[in-house]
Amino acid sequence: MEVNCLEKRKSDEKALWKAFQKGDLQARNLLIEKYTPLVKYVAGRVKLVVPPQIEFDDLVSFGIIGLIQAIDRFDPERGVKFSTYAAVRIRGAIIDELRAQDWISRSSREKAKRLHQAYKKLEQTLGRLPEDEEVARELGLDLKEYNKLVMEANIPELTSLESLINPDSGLQLMDQIPGENERPEEIVYDKEIKRLLVEAIDRLKEQEKLVLALYYYEELTQMEIAQVLDLSPARVSQIHAKAVLRLRGMLSRKRALFL
Repeated sequence: MEVNCLEKRKSDEKALWKAFQKGDLQARNLLIEKYTPLVKYVAGRVKLVVPPQIEFDDLVSFGIIGLIQAIDRFDPERGVKFSTYAAVRIRGAIIDELRAQDWISRSSREKAKRLHQAYKKLEQTLGRLPEDEEVARELGLDLKEYNKLVMEANIPELTSLESLINPDSGLQLMDQIPGENERPEEIVYDKEIKRLLVEAIDRLKEQEKLVLALYYYEELTQMEIAQVLDLSPARVSQIHAKAVLRLRGMLSRKRALFL
C-alpha cells in the first residue's frame, strides 16, 4: 500500500516540486528517482564521445551528481521544461568529473591532436577528404593501428560535433535558431555557420552522415545507434570520431568560426 502511495505521489510532478520547495526531502528523493532514466539516457550519449575504457556505470554516477544539482537549483516558475534544463546539467557534470579525475589521459589528448593535424594536413594537401588508408600512411600506421588510435583518441574536446565551434564566438552548434531580438548581422553570422557545416557534412561518407544524424538530430544513444545500424557500440564510436575529425579537417581554415 505504501509503495502504491509513493508511485502515485511520484506521478504528480507539480505537487512534488511544490512539496520540495517547502523542504520535503521525500519529494526531492522521488524527483531524483523519477529522473534517473534521464541520467542513463545522457550517459548513453556521452559514452559515444569518450574513450572505451570509461565505463557506462561511472558516467551514470557522475550524471546523478548533475541531476541532484539540477533539482536543487531548478525554478519551476520560469516555465522551462525540467528535462531540458537537467540534461544540460547532467552532461556538464559528467564532463566536469571526467576532467577533474583526469580520466581522459594526456596520452589520449595527444593522440587526438595528432589525428586532427593529420586530417587537417591531408585535407589541405589533397583538396578532398582523405581515405582511412591515407591518414594511416601519414601517421606511419597500418589500418588496424590507425583504427585503434581513433578509439583511444575519442575525447569530447576533439571528437564531438559541438567541439567544432569556436567558444570565443559565443555560439552553440545545436541552437542556431535566430531569436526575436537578434540583430541582422548575427543572423547572417549564424546562417554562415549552418551553410559551412551542411556543405562539410554533405561531403562525408554515407555511414558517417547517418551516424551523425541519428546522434545529433534523432538524439539516439550509442547503444540505440548500434542496434539500428546492426553494428557494435565500439564501431559506432569509431565512425562518429572519424566523421568529426574529417569535419574538423575540412573546417579548420575557418578559424574565426571553427576550431
